[in-house]
Amino acid sequence: MDRYALLQDWLTRQLPGRTFSLAPASADASFRRYFRVTLPDTSLIVMDAPPEQEDCRPFVHVAGLMANAGLNVPAVLAQDLTLGFLLLSDLGSTTYLAALNEDNADGLFSDAIDALIRWQLASREGVLPPYDEALLRRELHLFPEWYVHRHLGIELDALQRESLEAVFRLVLSNNLAQPCTFVHRDYMPRNLMLTEPNPGVLDFQDAVYGPVTYDVACLFKDAFVSWEERRVLDWTIRYWERARRAGLPVNSDFGEFYRDFEWMGLQRHLKVLGIFARICHRDGKPAYVKDTPRFLGYARAVAGRYAPLAPLLRLLDQLADRKPAIGYTF
Repeated sequence: MDRYALLQDWLTRQLPGRTFSLAPASADASFRRYFRVTLPDTSLIVMDAPPEQEDCRPFVHVAGLMANAGLNVPAVLAQDLTLGFLLLSDLGSTTYLAALNEDNADGLFSDAIDALIRWQLASREGVLPPYDEALLRRELHLFPEWYVHRHLGIELDALQRESLEAVFRLVLSNNLAQPCTFVHRDYMPRNLMLTEPNPGVLDFQDAVYGPVTYDVACLFKDAFVSWEERRVLDWTIRYWERARRAGLPVNSDFGEFYRDFEWMGLQRHLKVLGIFARICHRDGKPAYVKDTPRFLGYARAVAGRYAPLAPLLRLLDQLADRKPAIGYTF
């Protein structure tokens, strides 16, 4: 029996005597698939996570943590961890990414800031995996491995490798010196839903305990939509002010907090350049690399603003004219 038939059979047992239809609900960069289950009086979401490639247990665990923190997340209505199926409440089909515009962005991001602060206030060490040096470094090395070498087809010389590694050490030193909270790890408009209460929060299964600025960088320097720097600065100030009032461990000097925010964002931007290239070449999903210029722009702006990061800006300049090795165009 293929997985779709297996899923239908499982749903029939979870919804005895009820008629339903299934339709794809959303795309995912992983092996997970989501389907909307439409019943006569309501709709639900079912997650299909092949157990040989995905583990549903972190999703269930983090969903409980977020719900207890007062966030609007899908309720887990039924589960079979052996088969890799979860039946979830439906938060609708309108993402922040689809809904955001110049007029409503302030209000929607205000709601997202409040939800993020509730999540961070619930933080406890030892509950989620640590966002430690090993993990942060492993993510950074996706950039030279998958973006530079595999996607661009460039073999860095010894001097380039040495200068990049020096930048990595500086970035990691900053990241690891930051206070720690719970981290969603993909807290961006694509994973926030327009709901009541707002926002609904999705795709949280990779949550960790790590640098306080990480989710702020995800939210305002997104993978799929960019904003003018003045707006990013304004929203970051709003987060910082509310976080301080709430007693979160943010730096009392906003200039230093913003530097931490930018350096944390740089770690994420380099990582995502590598991840999008990996999704393209390893998993056969080329659509994501179309957003590569956005992340290069983020990285160049930060590297150009801080003198210790100048070697990274030089490397990005050296890579700028190289076309992807397999001929993808943006």
